[in-house]
This record gives sequence, C-alpha cells and structure tokens, in this order.
Amino acid sequence: MRKLNDLTTWSEYEKRLSKRKGFQKLSDDYEPRFQLVRSLISARLKKNLSQKDLANKIGTKQPVISRLENMESYPTFSFLERVSRALDTKLHIYFQ
Repeated sequence: MRKLNDLTTWSEYEKRLSKRKGFQKLSDDYEPRFQLVRSLISARLKKNLSQKDLANKIGTKQPVISRLENMESYPTFSFLERVSRALDTKLHIYFQ
C-alpha cells in the first residue's frame, strides 16, 4: 500500500488508469472535446481574458464559459463562431 506522502506523477497515474477496463474507450471518446477546450482556454489566456471578460465580449454570462471549459456543455457551431470572433482567432473544425 502506498503511503500518503508518496508522490505520483500524472504519467504514472495515467498508466494505472489505462489498465482499467473501459478507460481507453472513454479517453478516446472525450479526446475531441478535450482538444477543443484546451485550445479555447489557451486562446483565452493568450488574450489575457478572464472567463467573465470573454463572456461579456460574446454577450453571455461567465458560468456559460465555465461549463464549456469544464466540458459540461455541448456548444453549438454558432456559439463557437462567436467565441472565435471574440478571441480574434480562426475556428477550424475538421475530420481526420
């Protein structure tokens, strides 16, 4: 049994998780959403905008941005276009 003060790196934890039944499928299923959210957060931070600042720029409330960044909502294409314009970035959606 591991002691409380033993440190686990993310890669060690991920390796243990990957051995669990169904983990890889779940990970694969969420990967596109994760990539979208990661790029959104990165673009927002590059512009030095808080969630509230971004929400104000697109005419919504901060909790909407929070739910998007926490992958708790499914944004529409038009919403993503508004976010893209507010961040002065290009929106690319493609199949690979």
